[in-house]
Amino acid sequence: MPLRDGRLSHDIDPSDRAPQDACGVFGVWVPAEEAARAEVSKLTYYGLYALQHRGQESAGIAVSDGSRIVVFKDMGLVAQVFDESVLNTLRGHIAVGHCRYSTTGSPTWENAQPTFRSTDDGGLALVHNGNLINTPELAARLDPGELTATTDTEVLTALLAARGQGGALEAAREILPATRGAFSLVFMDEGTLYAARDPEGIRPLVLGALEDRGWVVASETAGLDIVGARFVREIEPGELIALDGEGVRSERFAEARPKGCLFEYVYLARPDTTIAGRSVQATRVEVGRRLAREHPVEADMVIPTPESGTPAAIGYAEASGIPYGQGLVKNSYVGRTFIQPSQTIRQLGIRLKLNPLREAIEGKRLVVVDDSIVRGNTQRAIVSMLRDAGAAEVHVRISSPPVSWPCFYGIDFATRAELIAGNLSVEEIRDSIGADSLGYVSLDELISATHIAKDSLCRACFDGQYPIPVEQDARGKHLLEATR
Repeated sequence: MPLRDGRLSHDIDPSDRAPQDACGVFGVWVPAEEAARAEVSKLTYYGLYALQHRGQESAGIAVSDGSRIVVFKDMGLVAQVFDESVLNTLRGHIAVGHCRYSTTGSPTWENAQPTFRSTDDGGLALVHNGNLINTPELAARLDPGELTATTDTEVLTALLAARGQGGALEAAREILPATRGAFSLVFMDEGTLYAARDPEGIRPLVLGALEDRGWVVASETAGLDIVGARFVREIEPGELIALDGEGVRSERFAEARPKGCLFEYVYLARPDTTIAGRSVQATRVEVGRRLAREHPVEADMVIPTPESGTPAAIGYAEASGIPYGQGLVKNSYVGRTFIQPSQTIRQLGIRLKLNPLREAIEGKRLVVVDDSIVRGNTQRAIVSMLRDAGAAEVHVRISSPPVSWPCFYGIDFATRAELIAGNLSVEEIRDSIGADSLGYVSLDELISATHIAKDSLCRACFDGQYPIPVEQDARGKHLLEATR
């Protein structure tokens, strides 16, 4: 199906994309007698709309009416894939939804989610946030040619669907203990909604309650808020739950070994989300305060790189006493452009996304706050643009430590060779981006701002200490495609 408002261009400069999460997942169950009023497909649409920041390549919804499952998915943003007429055809009382950024398998329709498999007694639809690290081992359990897509999610769906007489719950009890890596799963058969989270709890997953005995599962609490669901609790690491007319049934398939992703606090999660009882916005503002104390500088104004640097810039201004101001204006629609930029336009680079407020920054000593530096191209362009607009000095402050290591658990970071901090010292990076000074918040201060114990966080992208060892043959976005 062609997209109704054009082809989504993921980024203006593909060589310097920001860190991308694997996806957002959402699920809803309401009593069958409430299906017509609740409109679960629309609840799921709005839930995915709230989670759009977690994945912009494809979107999909599967709905069950108690006797069959219908799936609709396509490439593009949630608002591109679905409209009123499509949602009106998705009728039922259970739904799962997904918005994807590909971290395993190419960005193709076949790899879009939900994935679906017929079973001996019906069907199974599944959505997944994260990355498995033993995909080849799991795929070896399947017959050659059994996979129709090239994702770890497809492997999981095929294994869970081959459930025999035991049903989806029994299949999950067997498969999940053998599954390694990051996985926040939401899946369903015709009558029950299920959710599961890996023993490390690397990716977030929360449970909410609707009125009239309905239940919602989402990647972030922001997904609950938009549909009016009351936050109940987080799905625990190593927990499998079933949601149906009997309420919430919970069991453990593995012992909890919490290692929540620290980068969720830095960049991935929405600022209005709560993780482990801590507001992401409050954490980011506090990181900015600590950044100001660790890396003070004499300046006239603190400005953020919108919007990722805004909370930390607020905190930096508060702690430093330097006035906070707006120095860069973001084009909110650039992510939805469907005209592929020519080389001439691409040379304009960052101006397609950001433009300076010359009258606000001319002659000023600026502190520019951002959340991270990946390859350095964006920061280099911003510094140059601010100087061209008349800034007297440009001091860059980053509200995370240097990103020096790739992620194998669901964030599409560059390889270590491509990461600027994997190859250069802080002073060398400062020189590369052309800043007058450069300061990163320390790992200890970032962790302290989360109010979570260091040993309960995955910090691998900052310190190279991977909580789950990853074999070399299990690495790579296209590892299943190489076997086809």
